[in-house]
Amino acid sequence: MKLRGNWVLLTGASSGFGAAAARAFGAEGCHLLLGARREDRLAEVAQSARAAGAASVQHHALDVASTNSVEAFVSWVKTLTDRVHILINNAGGAHGLDPVATGRDEDWEAMVQSNFLGLLRMTRAVLPLLPRDAGSWILNVGSIAGHRGYEGGAAYCGVKAGERLITESLRLELNGTGIRVGSLDPGMALTEFSDVRFKGDQERAAKVYAGVNPLTAEDVAETMVWMASRPPHVCIDELILKPTDQAAIHKVHRRT
Repeated sequence: MKLRGNWVLLTGASSGFGAAAARAFGAEGCHLLLGARREDRLAEVAQSARAAGAASVQHHALDVASTNSVEAFVSWVKTLTDRVHILINNAGGAHGLDPVATGRDEDWEAMVQSNFLGLLRMTRAVLPLLPRDAGSWILNVGSIAGHRGYEGGAAYCGVKAGERLITESLRLELNGTGIRVGSLDPGMALTEFSDVRFKGDQERAAKVYAGVNPLTAEDVAETMVWMASRPPHVCIDELILKPTDQAAIHKVHRRT
């Protein structure tokens, strides 16, 4: 399925997977609607996506943790187009690596608001714009953390497991509409993920990837494009993507 001319809405587009996806879908000749909280970074991403070949690029502030922000964003989208062919729910992230016994409400609430409720809010708001019987897509970015728990990851694993089941429920609810719903679940990837998790502690974040050849944001973006470009009758329900060095969350080959 050719993506040229499709309207693609990307949340969390200011960095990481979202920024790489903007460039990758831009290179396919798509119209891009980019949202994130950091508008200055959005403007930079928009410029790089235009340079990659996007048919058009528009961006607007978006905080998926706020219903008002989501509704304002989608109202803005409607001034530009009456349809969105591909919705990529990418906004989210991890906050802290504390065990449940010492976990902090503000970290838990941030993860629930962005990864879980944000996904529901965006999908609810954009659904009326998705064409029926046209091979359109809701592509949710999950994590291998949604498949297996680990120490210090209770809240993050919980919301990512929730993302998988939201995706499954949507697929059942939308069966017969032609709208495809899938989850892309990456493993260890070198982005700002660990910087955010460890609240800017660069040294601690760097140790996560020490001696490992991790995924890049571009690897994940390329996979998004592949999923979205399957023929309309093909839906990639769930795809787990890990670096070769990572056999499982706890099993990582390190060269140091």
